[in-house]
Amino acid sequence: MIDDVFVVDASAHSYNLADENHAAGRYSKAVVDAFYGAHYGLSPAGYRLPQEHYARDWTLPETANMLFVESDYDFACHHVTPINAFKDGGCSVQKAREAREKWPGRFQVYAGVDPVFPEQALDSLEQQAEELKPVGIKLYPNSYTADKVVGWHMDDPEIAFPIFQRALDLGIKAIAIHKAVPLGPVPMEHYRMDDIDAAADAFPDLQFEVVHGGFAFIEETAFQLARFPNVWVNLEITASLAVAKPAAFERVMAGLIAHAGEGALDRIMWASGASVLHPDPPLRWFWERFQFSEETRAREGLPEITEAIKRKILGLNYLRMHGLDAEVLAKNIEGDEFSVARSKGKQRPYENTYAKGLTV
Repeated sequence: MIDDVFVVDASAHSYNLADENHAAGRYSKAVVDAFYGAHYGLSPAGYRLPQEHYARDWTLPETANMLFVESDYDFACHHVTPINAFKDGGCSVQKAREAREKWPGRFQVYAGVDPVFPEQALDSLEQQAEELKPVGIKLYPNSYTADKVVGWHMDDPEIAFPIFQRALDLGIKAIAIHKAVPLGPVPMEHYRMDDIDAAADAFPDLQFEVVHGGFAFIEETAFQLARFPNVWVNLEITASLAVAKPAAFERVMAGLIAHAGEGALDRIMWASGASVLHPDPPLRWFWERFQFSEETRAREGLPEITEAIKRKILGLNYLRMHGLDAEVLAKNIEGDEFSVARSKGKQRPYENTYAKGLTV
């Protein structure tokens, strides 16, 4: 917790970026380079790792300790990532199962499937639903082979809609779609926002999370928040702008609220993207320092960012989406291994990882 705020990370992963896990030649390397570029470019001094100590297989305990011992998070959603530039998708089903089984009081999980292969995607979703009991699905807008990239669109009735319908049939209500941040030399069209409109309209009982919302296409994202009550913004990676580029983060948040109205503040969710970056710096900066400047508020007609608003973004919005209660969750983790370790003080960045002592 920060003060008495129950903090939720809406997107956490334990990526396997090791060379042995590459499955798509130059595209695999490009995805790793994109991750490392975000890590190094958006992390403050003291939280950056040399690439040779970054591009490896990150374990679930490392991610958990970064969140719950080296930072002030209380709960997280661990995503299966169906990035087929990697043999195991990048963040495997096995790691999600480990999160659910080992620390059920700390993690929910999202399944992950690749819609480019529709029949396999539906079969995999069925299997993951049984094995993981996921509360959402993580999707990426393109698929890789050794010599090409194939994309798909959220409004495709043949590829996407059967997955959405199957999710509903399985009792899964959240669809998280990676947008805005291209992973390597890929067509940008699949990372744009337009295709979410028809999906959100056709499936009003599903909640659509725009992952990396606002990092690009701010106005388009804001207009979706304004028009579709089942579209949400997940701030993974975008949140890191708070420390690395505060003016850019202010511009993102101002753009989302100015165009979508104050109601958008009920559908913006905090996320760090760990293990891509260390989760602590942006969280502390947001809670302790983030405000719109007086000039920005006057120009855009924006509200003051109150403590109550920050509480929504840092946890309450995610909990409301998934029907969870902060008091119940807090009681569930009382006295667990992370609470005991954290009671002795916040530990140094990467202290509980194989990258201990290697930051620059």
